[in-house]
Amino acid sequence: MQATLAKLIIHLLALLPYRITYLLGSLLGYLAYLIPNSLHKPSKINIELCFPELTAKQRARIYKGSFVELGRVATEAGALLLWNKDRTLRLVKKVSGEELFEQAFTHGKGVILAAPHHGAWEMIGLYCSTKFTITSLYRPLRIKKLDPVVKQARERFGATLVPTNASGVRALYKALENNQLAGILPDQDPGNEGSVFAPFFSIPASTMTLLPRLADKSGATVIFGYAERLPQGAGYHLHFLAAPGPIQGKDFVESATQLNKGVENCVRQSPAQYQWSYKRFKTRPEGEARFY
Repeated sequence: MQATLAKLIIHLLALLPYRITYLLGSLLGYLAYLIPNSLHKPSKINIELCFPELTAKQRARIYKGSFVELGRVATEAGALLLWNKDRTLRLVKKVSGEELFEQAFTHGKGVILAAPHHGAWEMIGLYCSTKFTITSLYRPLRIKKLDPVVKQARERFGATLVPTNASGVRALYKALENNQLAGILPDQDPGNEGSVFAPFFSIPASTMTLLPRLADKSGATVIFGYAERLPQGAGYHLHFLAAPGPIQGKDFVESATQLNKGVENCVRQSPAQYQWSYKRFKTRPEGEARFY
């Protein structure tokens, strides 16, 4: 029943013009901001932890804005999961930093696209799948009957999605060996396995070592990317940024630090569009109190 309802909603949203879904998302997000729910506590704690230099009023503006943006994430799903290629790409109004890919591919080692949960992360994958041969890690949805629909939608422009297991990692290495693009979400909390603690907005955060290991073993260039949601439903501005420092190397704490700096550089451009409701600091160093 849950999957059927979700599919129906997605198809109905896909029938609407993007500007209408943008407005609906704004309303939905504002209601989520007003109504008590489980998203409030982690959002508030994360923003307070990450922006101690801001005034309470400035943090409150990001806090409120993050709910509005989260509503837009939900309602833009119809367009980003079901629209055809031409209609989807018309939503992209500007692309900055795309020349980084051309430079990186000349080395013949492949490129790792680090796309954090910032802005319209679905759009980054879709856009890149129309430009490059891309293989991305994919974690199945909790609603199992909805999972095939979303996976097919994300692959509809040519991407290959692989599971977050050993076979999936091998597929990423293979893509990089073939001088292709490998996509990874770099800002999830992996817990205590396959991770190190590295600063994220100066707070120790459990950070994946998978991406630094891929970069180290393959020699691939790491590029960060996010789709900024433009005001008034105008579409998206895609940003691609070079890594702030070397992510290749045997010192995975330093590599993870540079990885988190890259995510932070994306987030600081439009702070309200980051997914602050995610418990990024859930895993703590031994002996340290929990934040949530």
